[in-house]
Amino acid sequence: MSALLSLDHVSAGYGQITALNDISLSINEGEIVSLIGANGAGKTTVMMTICGAVKARHGIILFDGQDITNHPTHHIARMGIAQSPEGRRIFARMSVYENLQMGAAFSHASTFQSDLERMFDIFPRLRERRHQRGGTLSGGEQQMLAIARALMSRPRLLLLDEPSLGLAPLITKRIFEVIADLNRSEGLSVFLVEQNAYHALSLANRAYVLVNGVITMTGQGKELLHHPAIKAAYLEGGG
Repeated sequence: MSALLSLDHVSAGYGQITALNDISLSINEGEIVSLIGANGAGKTTVMMTICGAVKARHGIILFDGQDITNHPTHHIARMGIAQSPEGRRIFARMSVYENLQMGAAFSHASTFQSDLERMFDIFPRLRERRHQRGGTLSGGEQQMLAIARALMSRPRLLLLDEPSLGLAPLITKRIFEVIADLNRSEGLSVFLVEQNAYHALSLANRAYVLVNGVITMTGQGKELLHHPAIKAAYLEGGG
């Protein structure tokens, strides 16, 4: 099976700092792949490098067989990669509706209304809040909006950066149920960066472990969930 997205020996960083050191990973069509690691391991840098916001110093990034290593971010978005970033980063002064309009910037105007209704079906709370400013939403509602905004572009690959960060357990559970359902019902490919290793590994077909910018382990999600080293490092007392 050829990968939808692959990073081949990619290194990246900021100034003199190397944040990613010779990492290789892949995501196949219709797959959920998780990247777990401690805070500061370089997980967000992986996302930013895929999107072109941080430029790879070495290595190659391929999407659907095309080299996107040096493509600008807007070209990568047009190709079918959408990101729900860490910290949500919604447009606080815009309404829910206007945020979703922004997400649809690269899709056809003819599908906007049906896509909008689909987002409101997935996240009914957003329908109730459609005229409310993004900045006045709760943390869970903002996360729903960030994911819905990314989905409005009809991506082939959804990048999710720390979707559970700062959310109550019940909201976190709902967010992960939505991700699983979209993957199951629509075949959406998902790359999930997540500090909550239990949720990430439970959801993933496959997963990678990132430590100080280096991938140290890879395997099936549920296998890693029960791996003694993973339990000791990321799951002790948690779950």
